[in-house]
Amino acid sequence: MHPPLTLHRHPMCAEIIEEFQKCHLEHPIAKFFGECTELKIKLDRCFRQEKALKRKANFEQSKKLKERLQALRKETAENDS
Repeated sequence: MHPPLTLHRHPMCAEIIEEFQKCHLEHPIAKFFGECTELKIKLDRCFRQEKALKRKANFEQSKKLKERLQALRKETAENDS
């Protein structure tokens, strides 16, 4: 199962999404018998890569935020003393 295939939410995979949707339109019955399976596999791989990049960016952002919070806590603790 894949997430909704909206192009604006998955810019990295937009080309594959378009190919996959085109395949489904061109092969309305054959899609149930594996006609678009290769594209589906490529799409799943692309989504995995995209998710890994987002996860890494979120981790880096949270790391920076954590460092800022620790510095702020240290600063307020020094001011209270």
